[in-house]
Amino acid sequence: MDEEPAIWKSDMDSMASALIGRAIGTLLTSRPRKLDEAISRLDSPSKRVSLEDLLWFLHRYIKEAAEKEEPLDEILVPMIEHSLKCKDSKHGNQAMVLLNWLFQDEPLFEALSRTLADIIIRKEDRYIALGWCTLVRGLVDYEITMDQFSNNGIRENYNAMLKILCSCISRLLFIVCNGSTLQDGFELPTRLSVAAADCILDLTKALTRKLSVSDASSSRQKSFNSDASNLPTTMVHAATSGKKVKPSSKSAEFSNKLEMELLLWDHIDKLIILVQRLLAWSRKSRPLHAKGLEQVLKWLQEIKDHYGCSQDEAGTKFAKAGVLLLSSCWKHYSMLLHLEDRKFSQQYNDLMDQYLSAIQFYADSKSREDNKNADTGIATKKFFLNCLSLLLGRLDGKQIERTVSENGMQISRALVPQLCCTDEDVIDGVVCIFKTVIFKKKCSSSGSSLADNRQMDSVLPLLLPLLDERDGTAKAVVMLIAEYCSISPDGKCLEEVLKRLASGNALQRRNAVDVISEIIHLSSNSVTVPSHSMWQDVSKHLLECLGDDEGMISVQASNLLPKIDPSLVLPALVRIVYSSNERVQSSASDAMTALLMNHNQNYEVLCMLLDCLSNLSSLDLPKTSGDIKGGSKLDTERVLRLIPEWSKSVQDWNLLIGPLIDKMFAESSNATLVRFLSSISKHLAEAADTVLYRVLLHTKGQKELDESFYIKWESKTYTGDDHLKLQRSLFDRLCPLLIIRMLPMRVFDDLNSSVIYGQLVHQDVVHGCGSININDHECVASLLLNRALFKIEFEDVRKLASELCGRIHPQVLLPVISAHLELAADSLDILKIKACLFSVCTSLVARGRDSLSQPAMLKIQKTIKTILLWPSMDGDEVSKAQHGCIDCLALMICTELQAPKSFNVSDKTSIIRKNFHPGHSVMGDSVVTCVIRQLSLDAAEAASTSTLCSDNCASEPSAPLSVRLCMANVLISACQKITDSGKKAFAKRILPYLIHFVQVTKDSEIRVACVQVLFSAVYHLKSIALPYSSELLKLSLKSLEGNSEKEKMAGVKLMASLMASEDAVVENISAGLLEARSVLLSISMADPSLESNCNRLWNMDRGGGLDLLRKGTIFTT
Repeated sequence: MDEEPAIWKSDMDSMASALIGRAIGTLLTSRPRKLDEAISRLDSPSKRVSLEDLLWFLHRYIKEAAEKEEPLDEILVPMIEHSLKCKDSKHGNQAMVLLNWLFQDEPLFEALSRTLADIIIRKEDRYIALGWCTLVRGLVDYEITMDQFSNNGIRENYNAMLKILCSCISRLLFIVCNGSTLQDGFELPTRLSVAAADCILDLTKALTRKLSVSDASSSRQKSFNSDASNLPTTMVHAATSGKKVKPSSKSAEFSNKLEMELLLWDHIDKLIILVQRLLAWSRKSRPLHAKGLEQVLKWLQEIKDHYGCSQDEAGTKFAKAGVLLLSSCWKHYSMLLHLEDRKFSQQYNDLMDQYLSAIQFYADSKSREDNKNADTGIATKKFFLNCLSLLLGRLDGKQIERTVSENGMQISRALVPQLCCTDEDVIDGVVCIFKTVIFKKKCSSSGSSLADNRQMDSVLPLLLPLLDERDGTAKAVVMLIAEYCSISPDGKCLEEVLKRLASGNALQRRNAVDVISEIIHLSSNSVTVPSHSMWQDVSKHLLECLGDDEGMISVQASNLLPKIDPSLVLPALVRIVYSSNERVQSSASDAMTALLMNHNQNYEVLCMLLDCLSNLSSLDLPKTSGDIKGGSKLDTERVLRLIPEWSKSVQDWNLLIGPLIDKMFAESSNATLVRFLSSISKHLAEAADTVLYRVLLHTKGQKELDESFYIKWESKTYTGDDHLKLQRSLFDRLCPLLIIRMLPMRVFDDLNSSVIYGQLVHQDVVHGCGSININDHECVASLLLNRALFKIEFEDVRKLASELCGRIHPQVLLPVISAHLELAADSLDILKIKACLFSVCTSLVARGRDSLSQPAMLKIQKTIKTILLWPSMDGDEVSKAQHGCIDCLALMICTELQAPKSFNVSDKTSIIRKNFHPGHSVMGDSVVTCVIRQLSLDAAEAASTSTLCSDNCASEPSAPLSVRLCMANVLISACQKITDSGKKAFAKRILPYLIHFVQVTKDSEIRVACVQVLFSAVYHLKSIALPYSSELLKLSLKSLEGNSEKEKMAGVKLMASLMASEDAVVENISAGLLEARSVLLSISMADPSLESNCNRLWNMDRGGGLDLLRKGTIFTT
């Protein structure tokens, strides 16, 4: 039985809800005018169900719910949804009509307004939140929405309603802060966040109203049409100070107004957050509006910091000033910050006139201001400029065009004087307005009329005089004129700037350079750029500025030139680098380096530079002593020394290397290209595979040298045309080798590199048997060997190829060379012999013991001995080949006596090197042992005098005299080539044996040769010969007593080298100098041909003879 009342009550509630739903639905679909008339007839009797009955039913339902403190969602939610649905309808004020009527009843107002405030907090529905914002904005703006209806419930409870609705600002701000989407790095608002932000603005703007809520008649006045009453009260004189107000109404109005203003102040932190969000949303599409928002945000933070500390004493005059200032200014700011405002198009002309008039008024009154009011005047200017920025920043393209056409001159006249203000914010605001509005017209409309162009051009004379000083104003004008020049099609503005750049006034020149700097900056970020001819003028003047007496101008010009099209400045910079003025030369060098770095991946720019360097004569270079020498290396050195710094900035060398190599092949005789590539050889190594692949690709397309042409070249029987063809062919065949020579030797270390070694590593000859094919160009090693060993080849090509063969890994090179050297010796092919020997020599120099430790080296030594046995005459081809053999053996000696730490041991040969010791070859005796053995054979003498030779020495046949003399020359060559780290070991191995051998050998020519070796050793080894100096002096004296003139002369040279040696050596032999004088005296008397030299030695310690000998003026080696 207890359940029946509950069920009955539930049914009754459902019926009531259904009835109220139908009632509210009917009321909201009625015409607003009919609904208002029905409300006015509520007291008259009605016999049928009509709008009046529904209104009474609604009133009674709300009253009962209010008494029971029940929520009124069933009433308000349909109103909210209807407000959103009919937002843009002309007949959508039904909810406002109903609320305006219901708000006349105090209890109903309380219940409805609190439920309305509670809905936005409780409900998460975005659709309801959007409709809520629409409905609340209508309530706050009741003066517009309700001006045609008779009831005044909203007006009577306006302040109370504001207090209740302002409690929702925190919730609205939460929606604003969480209502952004990210697009291209910029924040954009959602539809709901826009509505929430506008709702906050309307609520806070309503708190600034000056109207008395009880004065119904005065509420009709439009706020945006007021005059002085609309201006910030702390910034203007009281426009209404002369008006009389009734005391009773004045007191009530002041109390209500102060209460609302304090409520606004309480929300200042929320206003700051709101402006921050509005600023973030405006950055992308509304830059001028964003600039105004920045200033509003700055101002809010300043007044909060300045006045906020006094809010505990709200009654004080100081605190009231802050509250009043916020209220006065926010009234305008809140109106201008709206994101959606249908009334804006009707107001912006009046507002702009108001703000421009105010700016002009305060500009005109500046001279009348005293110091006390100066700060107030600047603050007022900033306020109106902010308002103007916010206003103009909301305009779209067409609105801006119309505004400039109608009010452009008025805006210019009002704003230009503000550029002379001392406040940076004022100047910044003016500049931003000019850039966005004044110059926007010409940029956006290609069909501007002549009148419009004249209007824009008329601004220039107002701005140019402001470039005569270096101050904040000039800095601002620089940006404006640069903006103007960047969009001006006729170049008149730029012409005026360039005139100032050439003026005698340093301040004007510096400002003009700043303008050009800004133009360059703007052009880099815009599709609208000055014409080519304008850039030519700019580059010409900047190049002249490199020599400006003002250092700052010169430096700035140097920094700007790299940002201009290289085709306009690079050739001129190359020319100026050769200026005789060191300061200009330095500035040009800095500019060129920066330009190349700016275009470090652009081959065309690099090619332009190389072409300029290759044709220096066409650049009209200045005539300076020692600089220009008809294409000599000095021509390009000044520029090429800048290349290493540029090369550090290159990120991907593969983009440049290929085209550079192709250019090198196309211009094979271009020495500048060779020098340039040499300067970047370290980076070429980073792209070595690319370089070598291009080289191989090119050489595969080359034809072999025509034999008939080659014969003409060698015999010099070619004609003029043939000479050109042969020269071209020579450069074409040299070019690949020159490119390879630029690569560091480490490129050849990788035996697994297919592009360098191909299949050579795996062929039989490398492993000690068979032959090898070097006639293909499948790898770099084959190419080098072919160019070095092929019979028909230019001599210059053969020499360079032989030199480069020395870089080939010895495991690959030496087996091939030993085989070809043996074949060449058998066939008496002198050219191939010299090429093989040169390759071995360069390999020894480049690879050191890595080469000497190869088994093939023993076979090479045997072939060398064979060649040295050949009969020859001085100057013939055989003697030249034998000289190569002598140098080769000398380098072997130097290599095996070299200190191990002076070599870089490769991983491939480190195992061999562990068992290698100085003085021993891989197989058999060391090279130095073999050389001395050959020198001393007369075997019987050698075996009896030294332990240096092996046990087999005595059994070997005596070597011919010519071979023995060659061995002496090998030792002399080794003395000349040995490095400091090997000198001590060389002296220890050679000098003791030769000193003793000279004393016992019977062959006069061999003695002379050995003394010549000792003389060369003393001359080159210097203090290393100190331990043997006394014995050497005795030996020289003995030689002076010899029978032949050659032996005596050799003794003289040896003694001279000892006496001209370092002080320690001279001191060590000082005891024997008396005997030396006696011997020299007797010789000079006995042999007149030696008298002159003996007298010089006699006087060496008495007249600078030692200095003469050290200078090489007495004897030579």
